[in-house]
Amino acid sequence: MMLPEACVANILAFTSPADTFSSSEVSSVFRLAGDSDFVWERFLPSGYKSLLSQSSGHHQNVLSKKEIYRCFCDSILINNARKLFKINKFTGKISYILSARDISITHSDHSSYWSWSNVSYSRFSESAELITTDRLDVKGKIQTGVLSPNTKYGAYIIMKVTKGAYGLDLVPAETSVNSKNGQISKSATYLSCLDEKKQQMKRLFYGNREERMALTVEVVGGDGKRREPKGRDDVWMEIELGEFETREGENDEVIMSLTEVKGYQLKGGIVIDGIEVRPKSLN
Repeated sequence: MMLPEACVANILAFTSPADTFSSSEVSSVFRLAGDSDFVWERFLPSGYKSLLSQSSGHHQNVLSKKEIYRCFCDSILINNARKLFKINKFTGKISYILSARDISITHSDHSSYWSWSNVSYSRFSESAELITTDRLDVKGKIQTGVLSPNTKYGAYIIMKVTKGAYGLDLVPAETSVNSKNGQISKSATYLSCLDEKKQQMKRLFYGNREERMALTVEVVGGDGKRREPKGRDDVWMEIELGEFETREGENDEVIMSLTEVKGYQLKGGIVIDGIEVRPKSLN
């Protein structure tokens, strides 16, 4: 005997978004139950109404909870379009991207150091391009209470390297993720990918300064490979800043940073779109 629709909806509400999507193929009763607001409200983040009210789009007019869930899967801009909010379609896990305007970049308000403009394929109206500086210092903050609980997260700076970039691969930048409850994740990475010809030219140019700074030690990750920006599914690249874990009922502040202030050489040609915070299991 087929279970009543309300009973099926109660069962689906205790499963996952992935199970609910796939269950629609079982029967018309499962399909109808799987479309109900009762089920999808269980999968939506607790503050979904506030997120909709902050959205720069017209998502407030979306009627069903399943439609709202799909909007969140596609991502929405919030906080005056300075943040991007997204959930994973199959797990419901939350991700954020903080725009370049929503993070702290030293000297970014000085036009001789940084240039702000609309960049193709950016999620935001403005990205920051480094013209020149000898001190690179980028920081972002997020509260764990807005993320999915009991989840391991990674923080990533979304960036590009321009054709005219210089001074990015001589001294590794320091990356870190720190939380007020004591979680610490530190590492180092180069700001651009290795180009042997350019590397030889720069060593000739910087000469003794490079030796003086003991830059012969290669920065590598746990896989033994040189730590440097990695390609994304979109047109951007990313550098992992570190990781942290969220806990149920806890609202901790996490500070994510990338700094290169020890080399003293001028550097330029990096474009920063923002910092992404996403569950590590989804990488």
